[in-house]
Amino acid sequence: MLRFLAAVVLRLLANAAGLLIAAAVLDGFTVTASAFVWVVILFTLVEVVLDPLVIKISIQYAPVLRGGVALVTTLVGLIVVTIVSDGLQIDGATAWVVGTLIVWLGGVLAALILPLFLFKKVRQERKAS
Repeated sequence: MLRFLAAVVLRLLANAAGLLIAAAVLDGFTVTASAFVWVVILFTLVEVVLDPLVIKISIQYAPVLRGGVALVTTLVGLIVVTIVSDGLQIDGATAWVVGTLIVWLGGVLAALILPLFLFKKVRQERKAS
């Protein structure tokens, strides 16, 4: 249970970082401050639900696309959040394509870097054991 909770917190933080980076560097990609937490939670929920489904579909119908599953999930997550919430607005094809790449890459980098700081104590205890 503790591992699951840590994974959820890590994914929320990684998605928050990806969305913040995209909003900061990309014109046409806007996340309102008042709805930021809601946008991150909703985006993460959509990703968690869709990820296994998109993987299953890609394995069954297009095995070559398995590597792009995370990008597809990110794009679908952005689409759903923009439809459901007023807190995220994406204007223009460039903002959609580049925004998807930035959110995905920011999330990946944050997911790789954050555990080094968040779980430092756990790693040290494991080394000592």
